[in-house]
Amino acid sequence: MDNPQNTRERILDSALNLFSRKGYHDTRMDEIVEESETSKGAIYFHFPSKERLFLALMDQFASLLERRIREAIEQEDEGMQRVRAALTACLDTFGKYRLPAKIMLVQAVGLGAIFEKKRLEVNDHFANLIRTYLDEAIKVGDISPVDTEIVSHAWMGAIYSVVIRWVYTGEPEPERILSTLLPLLLRSVSYDDSIA
Repeated sequence: MDNPQNTRERILDSALNLFSRKGYHDTRMDEIVEESETSKGAIYFHFPSKERLFLALMDQFASLLERRIREAIEQEDEGMQRVRAALTACLDTFGKYRLPAKIMLVQAVGLGAIFEKKRLEVNDHFANLIRTYLDEAIKVGDISPVDTEIVSHAWMGAIYSVVIRWVYTGEPEPERILSTLLPLLLRSVSYDDSIA
């Protein structure tokens, strides 16, 4: 018999597949039961509602994204190299995890106030993370002072727009996004990445 953590992960994986294929509204809990090879009782033990299950998927992806970003910046000194590493890790993670990206960036839009609040909370969290590294870059003299709050949200908007298109269409491929968007964002704060 599976331990509760394995059961929870199986439920999340099944829900991820179904939500990304069918959408939130068209996915029934019975389908998640069937795909996860669990019982309704097991699902409701871990997630009291379909809404909570969906929010858990958003949290799971946000945690993965943050972990990847933090791992990437640990290798870098303070300053723009950390900003670059954070952006690279963010774009790379979206590129590798298309289904969770679709859940977080596409499916959550228009599902109601609770989902929108969660999506904005996640977006603000990552904008604040970027802002932290931009502030560091200013402090160490890598870039001139800028309004890092506005810049970090503008960067999140640019990332969001390009990644949304990729999630829907598969284009442009992640490598092209990274090689084009990253230098554009860095130049927007007058940082010449070619000299780094």
